[in-house]
Amino acid sequence: MNIVPEFRIESGYIPGSIGRISELHGTYYHDHWGFGLYFEAKVATELSEFLQRYDKSSDGIWIATVNDRAEGSVVIDGIHAENEGAHLRWFIISNTLRGKGVGRKLINRAIDFCKSKGYKKTYLWTFEGLDTARHLYEEVGFKLIKQHSGVQWGATVNEQYFELRNE
Repeated sequence: MNIVPEFRIESGYIPGSIGRISELHGTYYHDHWGFGLYFEAKVATELSEFLQRYDKSSDGIWIATVNDRAEGSVVIDGIHAENEGAHLRWFIISNTLRGKGVGRKLINRAIDFCKSKGYKKTYLWTFEGLDTARHLYEEVGFKLIKQHSGVQWGATVNEQYFELRNE
C-alpha cells in the first residue's frame, strides 16, 4: 500500500527551509551521484542569496511540508525573467514524499506562477540521468535545448538545459 503522508504546500520562505532544502540536495546527490561538500555548499549559498533578494512580485518558492518539516521544494527565480526567462531551481523531493505525486504538484505550481506573471520562457539546468525529474519537466512541456559536459555541480556530468515556452 502506497500511503501518502499528509502534506501541505507552503508558498514563501518558512523557517529552517534553507538548511533543510540544502540537506535534501546534499544527501540525495551524495547518495546517488557521489557529490560532496562543494555541491551542498553551493546550494546553501545560492539559495540563501536568492532568499535575501526574494521579491514575491517576480519570484516564487513552494515548499512541501509534512508536520511543518520541509520535505520538498521548487523555486522560480524571476530576476532575469524579462530577458533570459524565469529560472526553475532547487526542485527536490524527500524520500518521505518521492513517488507520491508531490513533485508534479510543485512543478505545476511553479509553471502556473510563471504563466500568471506573463513570463515568456522558463528554463532550468539539470544533468543526464535524473530520469524521474526529466519526465516531470517534459510532461509540462519543457524541451531539451542543449547539453554538454560540465562541472558546475562539483563533478563532471552531462549538463542539460531545458526550456518551456509560455507563449
